[in-house]
Amino acid sequence: MFDSRQAWQGEEGPRPRVVISAGAFAIEAPDLARRERRYERALKSRQLDVDVVATYLARDEEPPERIPSREITGWSRKSRANMVRALCEIDYRPMLDDATRLPAMVTLTYPGDWLAVVPTGRVCKKHLQAFRRRYEKAWSQPLLTIWKLEFQKRGAPHFHLLLVPPHGLSRTPGARATAAARVGAGKPFYQWLSDVWADIVAADNVEIVAHDKKTGEPLTARDQHRRAGTGIDYAEGLKASDPKRTAVYFTKHGSFAAKEYQHCVPEPWTEPGAGPGRFWGYWNLDRVTFAVEVTPDQAVQAARIARRWAHAQRTTRQVAAPRTKGGQVRPRDLVIGLAGAQLMERARPTRRRKVRRRVRRFASGKGFISVNNGQLFAVQLARALSLT
Repeated sequence: MFDSRQAWQGEEGPRPRVVISAGAFAIEAPDLARRERRYERALKSRQLDVDVVATYLARDEEPPERIPSREITGWSRKSRANMVRALCEIDYRPMLDDATRLPAMVTLTYPGDWLAVVPTGRVCKKHLQAFRRRYEKAWSQPLLTIWKLEFQKRGAPHFHLLLVPPHGLSRTPGARATAAARVGAGKPFYQWLSDVWADIVAADNVEIVAHDKKTGEPLTARDQHRRAGTGIDYAEGLKASDPKRTAVYFTKHGSFAAKEYQHCVPEPWTEPGAGPGRFWGYWNLDRVTFAVEVTPDQAVQAARIARRWAHAQRTTRQVAAPRTKGGQVRPRDLVIGLAGAQLMERARPTRRRKVRRRVRRFASGKGFISVNNGQLFAVQLARALSLT
């Protein structure tokens, strides 16, 4: 329904295009010539890195390990926007097509002495990858999920995973299987989840940290973590009824200052090389989009319509606005010369106040919006363009 342009012939300059997905509508203006040059520079840089590593290996030496120099103290605004768009563009049919199974939000937490088991963010991600491998071996199917990293008030990390828990019992390994493969074998998902995550984290199994409230039996850190280290919430999983609502759930804490601590990296992880890395991701799911290049005039009109639609949704976000000192109204005849102009000059802001401001989309004619039905939105917008 959009008037597409001719194919790119190598000319310079941006080429506007409309990108449609299940839960997002976007307008982009990439410069394809500049993108090609950037890709060529990346290839050259990669080749130089390979040559340096080959030189060390030729001398039978280990190449030096690269340690990031940047400190990560929180979840950046750009990463949040990238996550929202990615979750709106994902095709969830492979995960949700089975009507006999319900989605759930799975939570993986760490014990009280969490620094003893996850001293750095890299170790934390290794635990998550180990969970993925054990899941795929125990249930003989790929793990289709979206995961998000957050932090508790005490600083301990925890993961939220949106997935469809499998039915039945986990696979029983053979006689030659390792001890790790036997953990949780032949159990339903909720028991398998508790046993496997406690085994992956490997908390202290000697020191007694609590006692059972009913039986009075002593509990070690691993026993306590096995009981309370995981959670399965089907009510939260059912809220992910479309891509937009899924993205809203995973970003709901980013809109409220009371929950912002969940995105603040604990101090032991802020050192270079010890950071958490990515805050979100998805496994065995694909982003499905369709793009069509349009004329610059159509791109401007489409951005204006999408901007008005987004403004009508009344979406707001909390910001810290400057608060200035109140002044006095002075008669104009008292403002004389440079001294009078300086007197009337606005005072510097001394404090800031928290206010909610309307979110502005497509401010520069580019951007994206999350919608409940991207295809229907694109059809209606194309129809509006045909009437202008």
